[in-house]
Amino acid sequence: MAEVSRILQSVLLPPFSHKLDGITNSHFSSYKLYRRNRLNVGIRCSSISTTETTKSTKTQNIPWGCETDSLENASNLQKWLSESGLPSQKMDLQRVDVGERGLVANNNIRKGEKLLFVPPSLVITADSKWSNSGAGDVLKQYNVPDWPFIATYLISEASLVKSSRWSNYISALPRQPYSLLYWTQSELDRYLEASQIRQRAVERINNVIGTYNDLRLRIFSKHPDLFPEEIFNIETFNWSFGILFSRLVRLPSMDGRVALVPWADMLNHNCEVETFLDYDKSSQGIVFTTDRAYLPGEQVFISYGRKSNGELLLSYGFVPKEGTNPSDSVEVSLALKKSDKCYTEKVEALKKHGLSASECFPVQVTGWPLELMAFAYLVVSPPSMSRQFEEMAAAASNKATSKKDIKYPEIEEDALQFILDSCESSISKYSKFLQASGEMDLDVTNPKQLNRRVFLKQLAVDLCTSERRILYRSQYILRRRLRDIRSGELKALNLFDGLKNLFK
Repeated sequence: MAEVSRILQSVLLPPFSHKLDGITNSHFSSYKLYRRNRLNVGIRCSSISTTETTKSTKTQNIPWGCETDSLENASNLQKWLSESGLPSQKMDLQRVDVGERGLVANNNIRKGEKLLFVPPSLVITADSKWSNSGAGDVLKQYNVPDWPFIATYLISEASLVKSSRWSNYISALPRQPYSLLYWTQSELDRYLEASQIRQRAVERINNVIGTYNDLRLRIFSKHPDLFPEEIFNIETFNWSFGILFSRLVRLPSMDGRVALVPWADMLNHNCEVETFLDYDKSSQGIVFTTDRAYLPGEQVFISYGRKSNGELLLSYGFVPKEGTNPSDSVEVSLALKKSDKCYTEKVEALKKHGLSASECFPVQVTGWPLELMAFAYLVVSPPSMSRQFEEMAAAASNKATSKKDIKYPEIEEDALQFILDSCESSISKYSKFLQASGEMDLDVTNPKQLNRRVFLKQLAVDLCTSERRILYRSQYILRRRLRDIRSGELKALNLFDGLKNLFK
């Protein structure tokens, strides 16, 4: 399946008057679609909330789209796009090994060549014309931000089936997008118990629920003729947000506008590719520039961004092979100890810089960020260093006035040991899951359910294996540094004892 979302933003739905802005970095962005506790809609991070979602508890089958490996609907899409202004392409849609469906070169393609040229008229944005103009006008009156606006637009157009101009595009979209939105709570708890990405998935599910609840309470319930519940419900919003999370792309040359780009979203991701979609003013189309040559029959790739394997699973539903993603990382959770004599002072210092007593930091094979080390320094620092608490908290939040690496030699060993303990605790969880994974699913008798669970388990095993690999590397580095520190201290102590004996 092809997904081409280059970025995912950090705030999708504060109050409706909020202007959509900004993009997040690629390491574990937080997706907060709705201001917490607004309109009494609870968004909890520890479990999936179903409060005030829909009256029906029965999951409905989405009637739109197709099976992810379907080529027929995608071929109809290509024909419709060509008839609607898409120029002749050097790529055809075929069944592929990576991604089920993908675009394959039908001619020699040179490095540095521009491909696609999808005109803006064939791109879905917040400015696209609604078939149901009344519904679009109402959403605009409430200043709904782009993400929920486009999600609602997609549902509205899909419900019209053939009478929508986008019917060929929608029929080529997956009926069930590859996304952790479609994992049940028990599946998340069972398969992702060792990974911090489970928390991200729970937050995202709750955020989508919060977004839908707000739209329903503020708008849909007041205009039931335009937004009937049998069409605009939590099941259809899970579908539309699944499409947006996996396919929406931001176009820098169109003032950062977010868009769905038909045909382009049939391109699959490759961790080694460095090319992205953007609007080309000279050709007046959405293009990408190849960073390598392709021979006829080779699948053509783009990059979905420098994302960890966990992020790729979260939005796109796949995990690259272990060791193939140079941007892979794993989150390590660090927390202040409540038994700390300076717990209150340290928490206050962290709050001043937007941090809490427990934070997660990304760790890569190549090392860990300065923020993680600063947080560890704060955790292990004694009362005698209280004057440095503010400096440590600022560095941990990346808001320090000086961007230099802060060092506290007197507590470095304790800080490194604290990080090592956290890494080894995580390694233990991963190892426990991987050891038990061979015994899972033996109680499943339904073949379809078995296939689904085996598939999900394999994704989880791949993710946990890659994340544990990073932790093992960090463990090795930390142990070496601690050994060097301790051997240096031993040498200094031996030298000191030798000098004392010399002067006896």
